Amino acid sequence: MKVYFITVIWGFFVWLFATLFFVFFGEHVLFSPGTDMFLISTLLLLAGTGLLLWGITYVYLFFDKSTHAPLKFGIVGTAIGLALDTFTLANYHFIFPKLDDSQVIAFTAWMSFAYALYLLIPFIINLQRTKMIDSSL
Repeated sequence: MKVYFITVIWGFFVWLFATLFFVFFGEHVLFSPGTDMFLISTLLLLAGTGLLLWGITYVYLFFDKSTHAPLKFGIVGTAIGLALDTFTLANYHFIFPKLDDSQVIAFTAWMSFAYALYLLIPFIINLQRTKMIDSSL
């Protein structure tokens, strides 16, 4: 179990950073679904999320040198984040007091795709790493 301690901590901090971002800036970046701004802001948020996850995954690799560290980071981080977001969404009036219901729906839409990125980006990085290892043999 000690092997996953660092991964769990990293997953928690990724979730915390994302949640705090929307606590402080959510009312400015989330728009009602069905509006033009919803699509634009969601695409920009997802592009930023993808870039941050790519960078965070590479930084995580400095701390975890195991063979499939990116996969471990993506799976464990997603599991931690989804579990914590269950409570976040169940108590959204307390956690996101400045957001109206349509903005919470926008947050949920972003969150769903962000977790897909949280699985996909480490998977791609893992493929790149295993190709480099295979080609060096």
